Amino acid sequence: MKLKNVKIGEIGQIITGNTPPRKNEDYFGSDYPWIKPTDIEIDYRFVEEPEEYYSNLAYKKYKNALLPPGATCVVTIGTVGQKLCLTKEQSFTNQSINAIIPNQDYYDNEFVFYLMKFSLPKVSKANPGTASGRHHVSKSNFSNIEVEVPPKSEQQKIASILSAFDDLIENNTRRIAILEEMARLIYREWFVHYKYPGHENDRLIDSGTELGEVPEGWGVKSLEDLCELIVGQSPKSEFYNGTGDGLPFHQGVKDFGNRFPTTTTWCTVQKRIAEKGDILFSVRAPVGRINIANCKMIIGRGLHAIRSKTGNQVFIFEHLKDKFQEEDSMGSGTIYKSVTKGDMLGLKFKYPGKNLIEQFEEKAEPIFDQIRILTEKNIYLKETRDLLLPKLISGMVGV
Repeated sequence: MKLKNVKIGEIGQIITGNTPPRKNEDYFGSDYPWIKPTDIEIDYRFVEEPEEYYSNLAYKKYKNALLPPGATCVVTIGTVGQKLCLTKEQSFTNQSINAIIPNQDYYDNEFVFYLMKFSLPKVSKANPGTASGRHHVSKSNFSNIEVEVPPKSEQQKIASILSAFDDLIENNTRRIAILEEMARLIYREWFVHYKYPGHENDRLIDSGTELGEVPEGWGVKSLEDLCELIVGQSPKSEFYNGTGDGLPFHQGVKDFGNRFPTTTTWCTVQKRIAEKGDILFSVRAPVGRINIANCKMIIGRGLHAIRSKTGNQVFIFEHLKDKFQEEDSMGSGTIYKSVTKGDMLGLKFKYPGKNLIEQFEEKAEPIFDQIRILTEKNIYLKETRDLLLPKLISGMVGV
């Protein structure tokens, strides 16, 4: 495969985004997606739902920075060398992003995205930083980065191979979201709205706690009654490594995913251990963020591991997710910047009894199993895609 050396600025038009004056609320609305680095998720091509949108007034002011579908957006301030995305529709960005609108005569949109993903280390090195210490790659430095590209016909073949992996990953991710919502809705239908099997014959009574009324026959239990709690404790950093020596180590939420963590640090000193299937609960800001341990691991002081004494992990997980719907805030509205072991053990549960919990788990466990299987498939797909990416882009593997 013949490769041509070009600068990024030669691939197409380079657009740097803007942030309208915050004091004028009329610039913000619901008309045009406004992509910021915080909206971009690593390993995903598209921003599904940005936090904020431009109004028509902002469009009139910044219309020269409007991006068409298929533009590659690269973060060049702050998290440089980590984040990029493709636009799905006409969008704006803020000033932390430089976007490439490829010249359609010579460049394929999706290929440019994968080319930039491959070239993120070059972007990171394009400027070592500013006087303030914040990493900032200017538009001119970004435009002058040199990359190698094949003819457009080859670009399209490469993009079709890599995008096939991302299509599968995104499809699985959508299925996971649907399954998670199914489990959440069943939980809330039964244990929040009290529409569980046989509810027609039950009446509500005062629980005698801050939880308010519960169906007759239910009780109130604490986390201490229902679960074992493993309090994280951090070994000295000299025992950490990034080479896979020892057990996976998680100090806090840095490597949390939507449901399962990814491991970037290992530790050779085994102090506090979470077993596979344990609920990982963040006890320091952001309090209440939850993942599930996907293997045996060491946990540091920012996490507690929660293990049901009766094996009802699904019920406990959904209860905690419902109680901590907003980070740092429990359902009662109480704000926490950190929680202690005593706070955790004292968490109150509406307890419907063993039989109803088991009926719920019969419905929810297969859903959880499907989520786990799809998540594992996505891990495999991402690993395979990331192995192919440099080989295809560099021409080591022909298409």
